[in-house]
Amino acid sequence: MAEFEYQDVAKMIDHSLLNPTLTTDDLDAGIQLALAYDVASVCIMPYYMKTCAERLAGSTVKASTTIGFPHGGHATAIKCAEAEQAIADGCEELDMVVNISKVLSGDWDYVRDEIKQIVDIAHAAGQKIKVIFENSYLDDDQKIRLCQICSEVNADWVKTSTGYGSGGATQADLKLMREHAADHVQVKAAGGVRDLDTLLAVRGIGVTRCGASRTAEILGEARKRLGMPEITATTSDNSGY
Repeated sequence: MAEFEYQDVAKMIDHSLLNPTLTTDDLDAGIQLALAYDVASVCIMPYYMKTCAERLAGSTVKASTTIGFPHGGHATAIKCAEAEQAIADGCEELDMVVNISKVLSGDWDYVRDEIKQIVDIAHAAGQKIKVIFENSYLDDDQKIRLCQICSEVNADWVKTSTGYGSGGATQADLKLMREHAADHVQVKAAGGVRDLDTLLAVRGIGVTRCGASRTAEILGEARKRLGMPEITATTSDNSGY
């Protein structure tokens, strides 16, 4: 017998629809797939946030989008404006990329201030925020410092990567982040979680969310192991995760 329930794994997945080549038909199909599998959220390109939120209304699937994506180099004022627009469009969870250049430069006051500003915008609106590190560019000391900052400013999640950097989530990084983030900060894996067994493995580390494009494959396998009916909704596997 499987050692999980369907909702345990379905509500770990943020279905990612961020590849710039996705058409509006692809985005609509992706939203429908997310609803069919009852995942945690749809993380969609910002311009389609309002439509996505409207399509998800009344469901248990949350609407999410990105801030400062994918490289984090936007001016803080632009990130704040992006966050405010996303929330106005119905976003419930923001996925914000840190300023990677400032992290690598060791300008921790800038990094902390920027993260805090976006966290405060999200929380003032009653919404949540995930802070993306892009770990493949960072050393362990930098990852640990980011975990400490995110804990201090009460971010809701720390997140490994965008899915567009030079690497994705590793179990070593996930363990490091879970160890050094405060208990009230959750951990999200992105990039590299492409099958059910990997999802279950990172769940064992303490990961609560995973960015995924192969949602149908992962949750289809979960349903198969649990003896549940197959879901026929399909979408292209080209979201970037």
